[in-house]
Amino acid sequence: MKYLGFLLLFSILFTSCSSATPTPASPTSSPIPTTQVITPTVTPTPTSWWEKAVFYEIFVRSYYDTNGDGIGDFNGITEKLDYLQDLGVNALWLMPIHPSPSYHGYDVLTYYNVNSDYGTLSDFVRLVTEAHKRGIRIIIDLVLNHTSDKNPWFVDSNSSLDSSHRDWYIWSDSDPGYSGPLGNAWHRGKFGYYYGIFGSNMPDLNYKNPAVTVEMKNVVKFWLNDIGVDGFRLDAVKYLVEEGQKQENTQSTHDWLKDFYTSYKADKADAYTVGEVYGAGAFIAKTYTGDQMDEIFSFEMAGGFTGSALGGANSGVNSAVQFTLKDLPDGPYATFLTNHDQNRVMSLLNGNMDKARLAAALLLTSPGTPFIYYGEEVGMEGVKPDEEIRRPMQWSGGANAGFTTGTPWEAVGDNYPVSNVAVETADPKSLLMYYRTLIALRSQHPALNGTGIQLIETTNRAVYAALRFSQGEKILVLVNLSKSPVGDYKLGLKSDLLVDGSYKLESLLGAANAVDLTISAGAFANYVPLAELSPFTTYLFQIK
Repeated sequence: MKYLGFLLLFSILFTSCSSATPTPASPTSSPIPTTQVITPTVTPTPTSWWEKAVFYEIFVRSYYDTNGDGIGDFNGITEKLDYLQDLGVNALWLMPIHPSPSYHGYDVLTYYNVNSDYGTLSDFVRLVTEAHKRGIRIIIDLVLNHTSDKNPWFVDSNSSLDSSHRDWYIWSDSDPGYSGPLGNAWHRGKFGYYYGIFGSNMPDLNYKNPAVTVEMKNVVKFWLNDIGVDGFRLDAVKYLVEEGQKQENTQSTHDWLKDFYTSYKADKADAYTVGEVYGAGAFIAKTYTGDQMDEIFSFEMAGGFTGSALGGANSGVNSAVQFTLKDLPDGPYATFLTNHDQNRVMSLLNGNMDKARLAAALLLTSPGTPFIYYGEEVGMEGVKPDEEIRRPMQWSGGANAGFTTGTPWEAVGDNYPVSNVAVETADPKSLLMYYRTLIALRSQHPALNGTGIQLIETTNRAVYAALRFSQGEKILVLVNLSKSPVGDYKLGLKSDLLVDGSYKLESLLGAANAVDLTISAGAFANYVPLAELSPFTTYLFQIK
């Protein structure tokens, strides 16, 4: 390898990404105020690859086991690239792949190698190569905030006041006594107290020491240039550089990330970073985009999608879109339903397959770069503890859900006999095939994979409506979020995008013939495209 060294970083992803279950909203039929028109500003040119990407998040340990040891491996992902290509995703996010003493891998033992449970570095390089042949990009988890207490750097730092790595961590002669999000942030070492915001086994790195920054830049250069990955997901990034007792969203963190951004773009101009800035809201989150990271995850949008799918009312998704785009009109954010730190969306929706289809449709017809959590597309279930939301992928109804010929590291989910890739591939009406359809439509239509959206006023809160647009295309998104047919609704919108005239609506999804749309004075009102909207149904119409 070009760079030598051992580094153990552990990220507390499970802490910073917890999410409350949305409160169901009750659909009602009543007039609502005219929706604020939201017109995103000019999309960056040229378009970056991630703006058109559909990502798929994989926990390697749980995806597919090729050697019978009960643990998923890199060769397993390589073997399933055809499946991923058929699904339509064109980018993968791999949860931590570095050597680690834990099952989850967020406490890394060295940045310059891979977890032997998953295979060899050569196996990983082969995965990257084969993915790239199929036009699939790969990003990996990169934990910058802290390392494990078993990291050789920390072991050395804790061994002597004069050790070469002493200042690579944050030390105090006495216990300052203040807490972090999980309790006390200071922990007793051999010679003083060290700072670990997420626990004693995860000491924070000291980015006020230039040597730490230099080493992390070397790590990034290694993975981007020597190995060939396409970027990184940055965990718990808002905690990176502390300013005394101010632990999150500090100016020092922003300043460090600006330098980091310049550095990794110099290493690889089209490298991508997406950051976890949980709990900050779009107003704070936007301060991390532009010159610090390429995108941030939108937890607000995730809550809106799942809230409206669960509750049957448009208030959740409408609010999420309005508030997110108010602060992030250009769309530098990533969307999702739930992730590896949250109860799976199918469990959140109480196993209701119709609502799962709604959630998928809201995700994949909205702005932002969508991320799909592995198994979400077949309806995998799971509630905390974390091991049970990271269970083995359900490939078939056979032994161990087709994940391994050995004993799986964690028991497979209870619904695997009916919710699995083999069964759903054979069923054209399955959730898996619906995901494939939605992803294909998103990939084929610029209006769906760009940033342009305007919410459409509707008189029935069980109905979600939006105009998706690009320079050359407009698509009407129309969703009945409720379990009952809806005929009592009217749509209205005034926008400078609407040119007077009569328009045909060509069905892309939902197989229905819609009434022509007439625009007068740049607006339409009291428009009823379909006499009745079927329960739990999403319609897409290209306006021609």
